[in-house]
Amino acid sequence: MNFFEHQDQARKKTGHLVFFFILAIVCLIGLTNFLVVGVIAYLGGANVNNGHAIINFLELDTLVAITLVIVSVVTLASLYKLKQLSGGGRVVAEAMAGRLLNVGDLDADERKVLNIVEEMAIASGLPVPAVYLIEEPGINAFAAGYEPADAVIGITRGCISLMNRDELQGVIAHEFSHILHGDMRLNIRLIGILHGILVIGIIGGYILRGISRSGYRSRSGKNKNALPFLLLGAGLMIIGYAGTFFGNIIKAAVSRQREFLADASAVQFTRNPSGISGALQKIGGYSAGSEIRHPYAPEMSHLFFGQAIRTLFSGLMATHPPLELRIRRIDPHWGGNYPRVEPAQGFSDIYTHQAVNTSQAGTESGFVSANNALAGSEQTSASQANTGLNAESVQSGLIAAVGELTPGHREFARLFLDSLPEVIRQAAHEPYGARALVYCLLLDNEQPVRDKQLGMLRDNADPCVFELINDLISHLGVFTGESHRLPLIELCLPALKQLSDRQWRVFKSNLVLLMQADDHIELYEWALYRIILHSIEKQAFRLGDKGAIGSLRLVTKAIGLVLSAVASSGAGSQEKAQAGFAAARDYLGLRRIKYSTREQYSLKDLSRAIALLNRVKPLLKPRLLKAMCLCASHDNKIKPVEIELIRALSASLDCPMPPLLLHQGPSI
Repeated sequence: MNFFEHQDQARKKTGHLVFFFILAIVCLIGLTNFLVVGVIAYLGGANVNNGHAIINFLELDTLVAITLVIVSVVTLASLYKLKQLSGGGRVVAEAMAGRLLNVGDLDADERKVLNIVEEMAIASGLPVPAVYLIEEPGINAFAAGYEPADAVIGITRGCISLMNRDELQGVIAHEFSHILHGDMRLNIRLIGILHGILVIGIIGGYILRGISRSGYRSRSGKNKNALPFLLLGAGLMIIGYAGTFFGNIIKAAVSRQREFLADASAVQFTRNPSGISGALQKIGGYSAGSEIRHPYAPEMSHLFFGQAIRTLFSGLMATHPPLELRIRRIDPHWGGNYPRVEPAQGFSDIYTHQAVNTSQAGTESGFVSANNALAGSEQTSASQANTGLNAESVQSGLIAAVGELTPGHREFARLFLDSLPEVIRQAAHEPYGARALVYCLLLDNEQPVRDKQLGMLRDNADPCVFELINDLISHLGVFTGESHRLPLIELCLPALKQLSDRQWRVFKSNLVLLMQADDHIELYEWALYRIILHSIEKQAFRLGDKGAIGSLRLVTKAIGLVLSAVASSGAGSQEKAQAGFAAARDYLGLRRIKYSTREQYSLKDLSRAIALLNRVKPLLKPRLLKAMCLCASHDNKIKPVEIELIRALSASLDCPMPPLLLHQGPSI
């Protein structure tokens, strides 16, 4: 099953959740109607032991009113909870008291986990997720968000202190699987749905507390008028919490199946079964296990790597399969014994040396060799810029690699990160340096245009940011090439997400000024700009999918604009661009779409087109990517700059495309 099939399956499971949600509401309506009518009948003087007397109170208007109230309350409660979580993974991590990890003032364990997350993100083509540290002794981690663009990784202190690098890679790869397979959106919606059902029980609790404060007993004895309200409150509590109980069973069943898939994907990503197997074994041999003691842990238990809470009905309510079963699926030859694991404090020093050696591979000889390798890769790209790469193998390789991770991609990412000068690495991880670094990547090679751009920045950018630019330019070197600009942008995204609203508006305005400085915005510049906007600007809140588009024929105008842009990006003439466009049009079977010249559309039109195409159902997106490749390869060759443009557009469509391994040939 590939990336697109996983995404489609996750959306279908969301549909199943909606069905169960509706079924739960129907049950709530029936039970609550029965309860409320009984209370009304009692207050009306009917004999509650006489069923016929109660039936007389079953008026249609009453039932409709009760039903509308229940539906409204449950729906509004779910929407309210989802609105709270609309900020994506950051909101979830902060609710769990997570601390954002930056490069400054980190210990060896924290640097180690940050390095692993960045390595896997660059290797898979994902935007680098922010990493939050949860100060919990249990061994656990989670991925949260709606889309890859707003994903975060949360990880506990126990996990980073007790795991070696291989085991941490297994845990992080497991969480990346949840990002790539669409599980995060599903998990957040589960939280909202269960909260909507739970609110009935919460209302019952408020009624009981209200009656207890006003006094159940009056001076003359029992207050008979209070009795039905006590029964109403107790009944609502029972109905609400019973609904939540069965909702948690559904949540657990959905979560357990996704955990098996994520374990298998982690092995595929790392090519090292002993990593994730060792992590699971350490959970079994550790006194704290994977338990999370935060008050929100029960609500978010299905997000975690391991079983975060203890449940009374372990078989039905467990959000994760048994450890023994997970380990044996990964390692059938496991002997069944767990290693003895001491508390985290005793382990922090054991792995420090290993972490430092890994994270600082770029000192002297290591830095020189890695930098030379990347420089050689960039020279290879430059030498192939005119001749291009074999189109057919590149097309199949690019599309097959979406959502996948191979040892070659991880080696590329490791090499890239190890070769980064420390000044660039530090800059990418804090808001001032990240802005300066992105500005540098958009500076023109022509000196007159560059001088104009620097003048614009001097007048409009934050003075502290502008001071950093000259220092960074001298260290960038080969990293301004096509193959490295996109990973650098992705590395800066977590820091850019920390900008205030005012800082973000100024930064975005300056990006537009830099792109317009030569009176012509290159499509590649626009694509990078789109990635930044897509990753940082909050998406509109939604409960569903804004109506997923099930046919390409419904978005022909948007397809025509995007294909026109791609076709013209590397073509030397209008004739060649139109030939590439025609090949893509014929492949899609959309003969009515028309080619548009650059003068016939604006970049705003192109941005709206990409936003619309992002709503296309997952199983249709491979055809779109294939069509883009056909546009770029109309001359039977694809240039490196065209590959990076397609990768950037793919990222805007939430289809993470790993880098093409040019030094190993186009086949992936």
